[in-house]
Amino acid sequence: MENKYKSLFTPTRIGNVELKNRFALAPMGPLGLGDADGGFNQRGIDFYTRRAQGGTGLIITGVTFVDDEVEEHDMPNTPSSTHNPVHFVRTAREMTERVHAYNSKVFIQLSGGFGRVTIPTNLGEHPPVAPSPIMHRWFDRVCRELTQEEIRKIVTKFGEGAYHAKRAGFDGVQIHAVHEGYLIDQFAIALFNLRTDAYGGSLENRLRFAREIVMEIKRTCGEDFVVTLRYSPKSFIKELRDGALPGEEFIEKGRDMEEGLLAAKLLTSYGYDALDVDVGCYDAWWWSHPPMYQEKGLYRPYAKAVKGVIDAPVLCAGRMDDPDMAAAAIEDGTCDIISLGRPLLADPDFVQKLRRNEIASIRPCLSCQEGCMGRISEYSAINCAVNPQTCRERAAAYNPVHTPKDVLIVGGGPAGCEAARVLATRGHRPHLYEKSDRLGGNLIPGGIPDFKEDDRALVKWYAHELDRLGVPVHLNAGLDAAKIKSIPHDALIIATGGTPKTFSLGDTPLLTAADVLTAKSDPGEKTVIIGGGLVGCELALWLAQKGKDVTIVEALDSILAVNRPLCHANSDMLERLIPHHGVQVYTNAKAKAYRDGNLTVASPNGDRQIACDSVILAVGYASTDSLYRELEFDEPDSWLLGDARRVSNIMYAVWDAFEVSNSL
Repeated sequence: MENKYKSLFTPTRIGNVELKNRFALAPMGPLGLGDADGGFNQRGIDFYTRRAQGGTGLIITGVTFVDDEVEEHDMPNTPSSTHNPVHFVRTAREMTERVHAYNSKVFIQLSGGFGRVTIPTNLGEHPPVAPSPIMHRWFDRVCRELTQEEIRKIVTKFGEGAYHAKRAGFDGVQIHAVHEGYLIDQFAIALFNLRTDAYGGSLENRLRFAREIVMEIKRTCGEDFVVTLRYSPKSFIKELRDGALPGEEFIEKGRDMEEGLLAAKLLTSYGYDALDVDVGCYDAWWWSHPPMYQEKGLYRPYAKAVKGVIDAPVLCAGRMDDPDMAAAAIEDGTCDIISLGRPLLADPDFVQKLRRNEIASIRPCLSCQEGCMGRISEYSAINCAVNPQTCRERAAAYNPVHTPKDVLIVGGGPAGCEAARVLATRGHRPHLYEKSDRLGGNLIPGGIPDFKEDDRALVKWYAHELDRLGVPVHLNAGLDAAKIKSIPHDALIIATGGTPKTFSLGDTPLLTAADVLTAKSDPGEKTVIIGGGLVGCELALWLAQKGKDVTIVEALDSILAVNRPLCHANSDMLERLIPHHGVQVYTNAKAKAYRDGNLTVASPNGDRQIACDSVILAVGYASTDSLYRELEFDEPDSWLLGDARRVSNIMYAVWDAFEVSNSL
């Protein structure tokens, strides 16, 4: 079969470094991938090597700090080429040698610090630093202004860090960056930089920090040593701590495109060999770390604009996992290299599968950010919601089967499908029974909105994988205890999911979110959703986008107070999309009665009447575990998984299923 994606597999160059194809692993914070002495631990070595094994042409590691004196960190919370150089070189050399075995190249991302956007869990005891005395992004604290001596100290550290990286076998470095509102970017943006010395005022002065860094690295490592830059030509800042939504009219207070393109020309003239383009900042985090509510390939117009004004190569990330979109971006000159971050967490073999025309086998990224950005910011650990082996490649390797078992699986949601996939991969003989006419469980209603297309893709991927592995899948095949006992098996997995919680508010029946999403129930033109958790808010957004008049009634003091996405980029964007699309929200409110097209709601200000065509319940799910309870003493080798065990999210359904099925 002709491969229509050949353009993605043509060689290209960054400086003197030749890449075998047009794919790069986008840099993501290597939290949990470093050891106590600043080297790469075995998980980090295995993680990056695995992406090279999967065909990725360029590996770019996540942020690593070169300085811990000017800006204090809980060191080393990431690998660091300057913390213990001898140890760093020893551990990093193992990684770069293994990556090079697959004819891939590897850059290390060196950071100048976070400044006003330091993540709370990583903030040391000292006051946060910044170019000027400005307000911190997360705390009501004013940052301390850096001195010129401190700036020069950081610049020197960049030279040292790059030198040790070159010794360790890295093919180049990426500077982190004039991007996303980190420290060097704060110097570059007039909103944050109020200095009157040589590092403030004109654009050239505000870029002086970035210029001195590349000059120092070239001086230390040689002019031909590749130095790239993570770069955001536009900030999307309305005000401090307030970002713009897609399509929203606003006055840019950060970097606008006019200045962004001028800065791009200056930066490459200073010696940067490539620009890795995105947009956004911490004040509008949903641009820098796009959730599913952002369109795919959202950085393409900005990358193409930068490409039009510089001669250096341009990398473009931002939900670029659609192969047709990626190929078109290379062919029409939008960019030179496609950066895949989260998609390569979900499937390390993305590039290799694409080269082999095995597109249906590529496990999709959901842009949920539960396993990656959410866990980075909350737990200082990077993983993947749909791939339990990510950053645990050695510890979570498939365990070989010595005595294959017949395993009966009841339930075809994500937990049941993942269990069947893992068992079959290891050599067991799973048989999956699903009472409905399709696989997917609660992913089916959850995947209905347009912005949840990757949930639908995950269901399709599971169906493809189970077919490829030869797993017998029985649809329209509900099982009770008697039927289960009549089917020969060695082990039993119950993954019967959960059912929506319901209650009554009068004679008029209430709808469930699942039934509305699957079109079993018509909400009419004006509806009220009881429950402002993730399901209720996504349902409200979807209905509002379809032109419905939607109100949310939430008993707690804010929407997304429970069951919120772990990553703030997701939750913050959804919280803003709700009013942006005209959804009325009542918090600290409780529905009392629904009669004759009117919902009575109790609030601190008294009762109010809301006229509506329907009331939709989005108040959570209850575990469906009765079948397991009936059988647990008759089935010695039995397991309860997914929402049937504990109502949670897709990540824990998949992770728990993997854990149990890989040990059975």
